[in-house]
Amino acid sequence: MQLAEWIILIYDFLLFMGMALIYISEAIILTFIPKRYRIKSVKGEIALVTGGAGGIGRLIAIKLAKLGAHVVIWDINRIGLESTVQEIRHNGGKCWGYYCDITNKEEIYRMAKIVQIEVGSVTLLINNAGYVSGKIFWELSDVEIDRTYKVNILSHYWINKTFLKDMMKNNHGHIVTVASVAGLLGTYKCTDYSATKFAAIGYHESLFTELKTHGYDGIHATLICPYFINTGMFHGVEPRLMPMLEPEYVAQEVVSGILLNQVVVVLPGSVRFLLPLKCLLPAKLCWALMYNIIRGPQGMMMFKGREEVQVLKNNNNITMSKGTIH
Repeated sequence: MQLAEWIILIYDFLLFMGMALIYISEAIILTFIPKRYRIKSVKGEIALVTGGAGGIGRLIAIKLAKLGAHVVIWDINRIGLESTVQEIRHNGGKCWGYYCDITNKEEIYRMAKIVQIEVGSVTLLINNAGYVSGKIFWELSDVEIDRTYKVNILSHYWINKTFLKDMMKNNHGHIVTVASVAGLLGTYKCTDYSATKFAAIGYHESLFTELKTHGYDGIHATLICPYFINTGMFHGVEPRLMPMLEPEYVAQEVVSGILLNQVVVVLPGSVRFLLPLKCLLPAKLCWALMYNIIRGPQGMMMFKGREEVQVLKNNNNITMSKGTIH
């Protein structure tokens, strides 16, 4: 390195240290300020929630509508769509529901145009829909692998490409990616699911980097990485050290993360302290921790997915079969 390059490097390092002092001080100060004084308003924002007819997607949609957002729901559960839309409207909120199979790229583009015409430009995009088959690798069919990738990651590309243009035009918007702790740590019976959640995290972080680099500071990005959620998607799983998360808690934390413009939300927060062990411990010890203490594989061996259940609602029988998108 030449002298001029060393001088530039030292200058950049000192600048970084100054920024570190400012940002760390800011983080410390903000911890003592109640959240209600730091949240932003989503009133009038057009929020699209994929997989919003049930599970945490439905709860997120309801909570955003209560905050004044104009909510658009995409799902393949027609009855769930109608039920959620009617509930939000009954409570005075604004909501539109559209049947959309996000495994179909052309259908995504078509429905996006309809939303833009009938509702307006989406400014709050929540990629929540997810699919899990829950089988060991050699039992996975090609169809299941293909579907998992289309729902859990490829759909993010087509959906975000469609709505990001208007966000960039106005330098205003918010993109939320609902990934998973399984995207931070490979999980038994999840060679397809974990892989797509790893991909979703990498995709989200790369998109965030590109938006920041090109000066789109008005477009926020929030990555959500929850532990197992008690929605039925992972029915039968028996975690050892901590119970499944309740949907109401997760939905509230997602909405809170949006209102506070949080960059990463890991649920529960205690998982943050376990993840570094993956890199710090010797590989054999890491496996011993996972198998003998956390007992992750053993818990996932009980996985059954969404069992067929009959739900009576509005005098209709609703069947949610195993593998339904949440």
